[in-house]
Amino acid sequence: MTERVQIVEVGPRDGLQNESVILSTEHKIDMILRLAGAGLTRIETVSFAHPDKVPQMADAEAVMEGLPQRDDISYIGLILNWRGWRRAVDTAVDESNMNVSASNTFNQRNQGSNTDETIDVLGQVVRDASAAGIPVTATIATSWGCPFEGEIPIERLVLVANAVSETGVSEIALADTIGVADPWSVTERINAVRQSVDDIPLRAHFHNTRNTGIANAYAAVLAGVTTLDSSVGGLGGCPFAPNATGNIPTDDLVYMLERAGIATGVSLEEIIAVSRFMEPLVGKPLEAMMPKAGVFPQPPS
Repeated sequence: MTERVQIVEVGPRDGLQNESVILSTEHKIDMILRLAGAGLTRIETVSFAHPDKVPQMADAEAVMEGLPQRDDISYIGLILNWRGWRRAVDTAVDESNMNVSASNTFNQRNQGSNTDETIDVLGQVVRDASAAGIPVTATIATSWGCPFEGEIPIERLVLVANAVSETGVSEIALADTIGVADPWSVTERINAVRQSVDDIPLRAHFHNTRNTGIANAYAAVLAGVTTLDSSVGGLGGCPFAPNATGNIPTDDLVYMLERAGIATGVSLEEIIAVSRFMEPLVGKPLEAMMPKAGVFPQPPS
């Protein structure tokens, strides 16, 4: 196995976008800075989605304006279309991540266009971003299953991944948007996609809807993936995916990896502290187990 896994923290974006409580801009900035203080260096901070559709992200520009620019932190802005990209490029995002769905139906409902149309826009974004010096990554949503189309054939995923790779993105994430993956299919799909996208690095994004998220992350690491998305405390869900629950918790992921001797650069004690900070803000206990169980072994007093 790899000796190090990079964690992309998606709590401020994917984590908050499905919460009924809308946090203030100041609380979001505080959250992001606490995550950075815990050792996370790639943080998905905002989404440039339409504010009427995702009101939790309506203050994206204000959040980015309030964040201090740091050479050791990459702030990621999620985009869904060309308009979102133009909003992102006018802020201080360090990289942009564009969503593309393997399911045409999900893509249409999520972004108002079919998958091929979105990939065409992605190509335009990559070309425009190159001139601006901003890396562009892509997340392939519903890489395992869709709430509208059901199981996504592996041949369809490979076809979409190959088309995405041809746009020139710097990284591709495979996302289990509705939490239907299992470790065996994770291995199979990562291996199949890797054969079709040349040397483009792969990332994995798992939701814990059916309690398989951490097992899927483990399978992805065994398959050679060295970058994983997760959300502090397990915050999250997709407003366009019925019954979708949170992402795998950063807290629990760090514990698993560090116990295996895989470095993450993230302080387990400090990420647990961020989860505990977030609970009263969102008004509920979070799903992560580490804030409940505590660190093991206990650090010396």
